[in-house]
Amino acid sequence: MDNSRYIKIAGLLRERILVLDGAMGTMIQRRGLEEEDYRGERFAGHPSPLKGNNDLLSLTRRDIIADIHREYFEAGADIVSTNTFNANAISMADYGMEHLVYELNFEGARVARMVADEMGSPAGRAGEAGAARSAVALVAGSMGPTNRTASMSADVNDPGSRGVSFDQLAEAYMVQARGLIDGGVDILLVETVFDTLNAKAALFGINKVFLEKGYSLPVMVSGTITDASGRTLTGQTLGAFLVSVSHFPLLSVGLNCALGAEQLRPFVKELSESAPFFVSAHPNAGLPNEFGGYDQSASYMASIAEDFVKNGWINIIGGCCGTTPDHIREIAKVAARYSPRVLDRDPGNFIIESTLGGIVGRERVTRLCGLEVLEIRPESNFINVGERTNVSGSKKFARLIREERYSEALAVAREQVEGGAQIIDICMDEAMLDSERAMVKFIQLIMSEPDIARLPLMLDSSRWEVLESGLKCVQGKSVVNSISLKEGEELFLERAKLIRSYGASAVVMLFDERGQADTFERRREVAERSYRLLTERINFPAEDIIFDPNVLAVATGIEEHSNYAVDFIKTVAWIKENLPYAKVSGGISNLSFSFRGMDRIREAMHSVFLFHAIKAGLDMGIVNPGMLQVYSEIPEDLLTLVEDVVLNRRKDATERLIIYAERSKSEGDGMGNGGGAGHQRDNWRSLPVVERVRHALVKGVDDYIEEDILEAKGLFARTIEVIEGPLMGGMNEVGDLFGAGKMFLPQVVKSARVMKRAVAVLEPFIKAESAEGESRSAGRLLLATVKGDVHDIGKNIVAVVLSCNNYEIVDMGVMVPAEKIIERAIEVGADAIGLSGLITPSLEEMVNVAQEMERRQVRLPLLIGGATTSEVHAAVKIAPKYSGAVVHVKDASKAAGVMSSLLGDSSELFAGEIGERYREIRDLHNSSVKRGEYISLEEARENRFVNRGYLSPAPVKSGLQEFHNIDIDSVIKYIDWTFFFFAWKMSGRYPAILQDPVKGPEAKKLMDDALQYLEEMKSKSIVSIHGVCGVFEANSEGEDVVVWCEGGAGASGPEPAASAAAEASGFAPLRLCFLRNQEKKQNTLNLCLADFIAPAGSNGQTVSDTAVSGGRTDVGASGTPARPASPDHLGAFVVTARLDESTLTTYQKDDYATIMIKILADRLAEAAAEWIHHKMRTEIWGFAPNEQLTVEQMFKSEFRGIRPAPGYPACPEHTEKGKLFAMLEAEKRVGVSLTESYTMVPAASVSAFVFAHPESAYFNVGRICDDQLRDYAGRKGMTIEEAASWLAPNLSL
Repeated sequence: MDNSRYIKIAGLLRERILVLDGAMGTMIQRRGLEEEDYRGERFAGHPSPLKGNNDLLSLTRRDIIADIHREYFEAGADIVSTNTFNANAISMADYGMEHLVYELNFEGARVARMVADEMGSPAGRAGEAGAARSAVALVAGSMGPTNRTASMSADVNDPGSRGVSFDQLAEAYMVQARGLIDGGVDILLVETVFDTLNAKAALFGINKVFLEKGYSLPVMVSGTITDASGRTLTGQTLGAFLVSVSHFPLLSVGLNCALGAEQLRPFVKELSESAPFFVSAHPNAGLPNEFGGYDQSASYMASIAEDFVKNGWINIIGGCCGTTPDHIREIAKVAARYSPRVLDRDPGNFIIESTLGGIVGRERVTRLCGLEVLEIRPESNFINVGERTNVSGSKKFARLIREERYSEALAVAREQVEGGAQIIDICMDEAMLDSERAMVKFIQLIMSEPDIARLPLMLDSSRWEVLESGLKCVQGKSVVNSISLKEGEELFLERAKLIRSYGASAVVMLFDERGQADTFERRREVAERSYRLLTERINFPAEDIIFDPNVLAVATGIEEHSNYAVDFIKTVAWIKENLPYAKVSGGISNLSFSFRGMDRIREAMHSVFLFHAIKAGLDMGIVNPGMLQVYSEIPEDLLTLVEDVVLNRRKDATERLIIYAERSKSEGDGMGNGGGAGHQRDNWRSLPVVERVRHALVKGVDDYIEEDILEAKGLFARTIEVIEGPLMGGMNEVGDLFGAGKMFLPQVVKSARVMKRAVAVLEPFIKAESAEGESRSAGRLLLATVKGDVHDIGKNIVAVVLSCNNYEIVDMGVMVPAEKIIERAIEVGADAIGLSGLITPSLEEMVNVAQEMERRQVRLPLLIGGATTSEVHAAVKIAPKYSGAVVHVKDASKAAGVMSSLLGDSSELFAGEIGERYREIRDLHNSSVKRGEYISLEEARENRFVNRGYLSPAPVKSGLQEFHNIDIDSVIKYIDWTFFFFAWKMSGRYPAILQDPVKGPEAKKLMDDALQYLEEMKSKSIVSIHGVCGVFEANSEGEDVVVWCEGGAGASGPEPAASAAAEASGFAPLRLCFLRNQEKKQNTLNLCLADFIAPAGSNGQTVSDTAVSGGRTDVGASGTPARPASPDHLGAFVVTARLDESTLTTYQKDDYATIMIKILADRLAEAAAEWIHHKMRTEIWGFAPNEQLTVEQMFKSEFRGIRPAPGYPACPEHTEKGKLFAMLEAEKRVGVSLTESYTMVPAASVSAFVFAHPESAYFNVGRICDDQLRDYAGRKGMTIEEAASWLAPNLSL
């Protein structure tokens, strides 16, 4: 990028002090202008008053503005600032003149440029001061702070609200910068900064404009200190302000406005001592008098300014409010007598770098800040990063965020500050959270709490969009955690550049395309490569790189893990020695995962590890101070054992520490239950038989269970005692471990398989013995997937887990009506009923079951579970309909605990507590619904996405395209394995989960099993994959899309279809009805899927308002819409992974195999959706024929267009699925049908609409209001009640 302008002006500043002009506003006020002067002829009819809009005078009284510039040049100014202080869209909105912003800046710059060119020689200056100095005539484009603040709320009752966003500010400043640059300014001046976040948005926007133009201009930033405290209006210290803007290669940093020169003196001195840029000051002419005027004389102000320049603090000096050409004349005389401030840092700690088009001098010290500065120097103590504001690391914090109890969540952050944290780590990554929204809301609330906001923040997420949204809320310099090379160099460098542009430091995790670096050699390789790429390719400051070399668990029993801590410590030392100025951090608690529940051991491990890592150079760490012991106070015997493990000094170090832990636990020292490595694989067969049975159950090993169980039978008088004793004892242990998070679901299912094999061996003996030996179960639970829903994987998993805990399960299967559930429960004497469902209509069917139970006075506890269920829904919708106990079971791990509480001695107390909790949830929900801000449907339509005539191309292949027995191998490569692990309740992204220090070993086993079962499914033809797709002519009518289907296909489902009367063309229209978001938006559109389809007759032109405001297009003679001459298009598909039920029954006694096969079928169906969508984009429809995306990019939806499915957030109403199936003749062509609740059968099926518009995007319809409910019912031909039933989730959000 061309930075020659910067070099030229920087050269001047090294030679002399440059003089900036004085106040433009003061000089305009002196003219005594009236309304007519501001209006001129052009704006004579403008509807609002314009007097006071000084920026407008560049258009209406250009002569006055030119005269003011001329007066300042003649007084001795070297730089005049343009009359554009408020010429931005946000400020101009007050006058209704946002559309003039570019012109105001262009003309404001042009008039200043004209005068500067005229005054650019000594002959051009009439004034004595002007003629006395060599000719310098520069123009600075003035960019004020706007009249909004991005860091503070204007509403005292809502500290998290904001009147303007970062993106709005950046866009406003970009338009302003373009006008100023095109008008001919030499410098951009971002001045009177009272909120640093506003300034950061300005710099972000300016940099984007520089990149557009291919060259840069020098940029000055000038902040405003509001009082003697030395802080900005938003609370930052001067040092924090400086750190926050130092990521940008500024020409100068300075202070102006609010205070006079006397009051600014100590802060100018402070800035001069620490700024890596040239320093400017343009103070007011003293403090304002009681009438708002300024009385300080020119000579007095110049005498104070002389102190600035005499001490060598200043490179640029001028005046702000109240200053005139007289003040500037005197200041210019003083400036001419002194030399400018010199940047005289130690060359060893000071560099000149070229970034973002400028040159910056920097001291090589890591500086972060919130409202105050945190410096990390070589001599600094270890920096403690507070870890409790992390939903992954703190159950309490996660609960508070989920329940939106943000005031209590802030208290957690405050406790971290009070506990000594110097950085606050914030992570909102949880599957059930809107992580981006939660991150933004929490940061904005933190900004209103000065005692917390004084610290720098570490924004922690695996999702870039969450990190970027967080960066846009922080005025200080934060830390991004994290980026890495695992997705390649291009994305790594792109995100690093953005982090730099937002003014943050970066944690660099040591991952690359090969995965996690877990040895010293791999860590060193990835660290060096990352460092070289960042520092050499994009000039990323080395002191802003914070490496995380991956703290991994030791003492796992796996030999390869034994040296993890040693390798980490060696890597720290290597980085400090070989990668200058970089810092090193780590998540310390990862080290001791093997000893969860043994706090004393964990604390000692953390302390020992930190002791050695800090000696090696570790700068900071994410750690809970409460989980540390003082190193010198660790008992000598424990210290030796822990150091043996951490430093890998003995082969048997892990076993010795486990023995110590077990002995301490048995002696009752409060250590608690622990993990440990368990029995070694090579010696468990020598244990007593009862211990071998327990081991086999806990480890899921069935190789010897038949012979062991027969041997164990000889130790008991009755066979049933074998089940009640060692078998149930082992399964109870499995249940406890799973409930405590110490076993994973695949392990539990394998344990159940061992149990079943053991019981099968014993059953003949039990039958031969007397009935007195029958086992007593812990309780009987009836399970069913409700009517209309065929999904049963989650239900089956709960059945397995509860079986492991001695509960008898009566499984009624899928699609079970309410009356059959109740009758069967009475028949079998069930102790409780469990309802499962996946799709949203199942939520209403669960309400129906509860109402029917109430009507029939069946008072059994009712357990609710499934992917779409929630505690809020259970509390708000189900519990009020049933007087018995209703409990939402979040996942299988909670089922045993809930059943025990419901059926135990304290069942009434438990039910009462749940009832009270649900009442509180209802109250909170109802109050939050009332607080929500929604707009009318008409207002939402006015804020729609305007389809500017884009018409997608006609398909390359017309008609319906069928695919049968699709090659499984061609589909497997499209499997997103992350969701496979999620289905097994193992959270973590693939492939990283395979390297996870805790889940990795089990994840690898599960992956191996999955690949084996896939081969088996192929070889035995257990699964076959089929699909159908099509592309149809379509146009939008308001929120509807009219689709032209060949052959007169009509919709299926309970509501009347769109007219199927065929036009003369032989095509019949089918009307798809979509919904529009009605939330009140600040800078976001109220979207509807129909927006992404062009209205009829658009012909490539901008669509008229009437065409998209809910009206209808022309109709044919039959009353149906006329077929358009220039249609747009809509795609659709249905795919299925059909299981051969006869073959599947051979696995019915193997729960693990059955669940595995069904989960894999689901994944194959989703992969087939990805496969067919790709085929549609590139071949069948062909709107993206040259697409070259990787599968990983497809998983991130980086393709053009979208594929929303009925029942999902953008189109939540399921009955539209009937129309999609009619369009594709799905049941006839691929054998996929719909239940009365619009569940697809087979269950492993996926359907979707396909949109090609390049700006189409996923969104959430969310809550709709009564006006849209009525509108939708009318469009669908439903009664209000019918529509309300189908839209219930969207009416109660």
